[in-house]
Amino acid sequence: MISRDVVITNASGLHARPATFFIQKANSYPCNIWVEKEDRKVNAKSLLGVLSLGIAKGMSVTLIADGAEEEEALRGLAALIESGFTEA
Repeated sequence: MISRDVVITNASGLHARPATFFIQKANSYPCNIWVEKEDRKVNAKSLLGVLSLGIAKGMSVTLIADGAEEEEALRGLAALIESGFTEA
């Protein structure tokens, strides 16, 4: 199990369209992935779970992955976030 902290930089945070891109990317990996904000942790492959965190621009979250391709998953998801969700 590995984790990585990331800061959300895009204007709308992790809502609607960016969250959909994030979920699609998370689902492309076979490992278990979670997003943790403060004391809440949700399945990164669940749109409702991710949206329920209310992640806005400038917030820091922790991505956690466990299983096959966990390093690739965190690297790919962090790159998507850092790009401002300009790629799907």
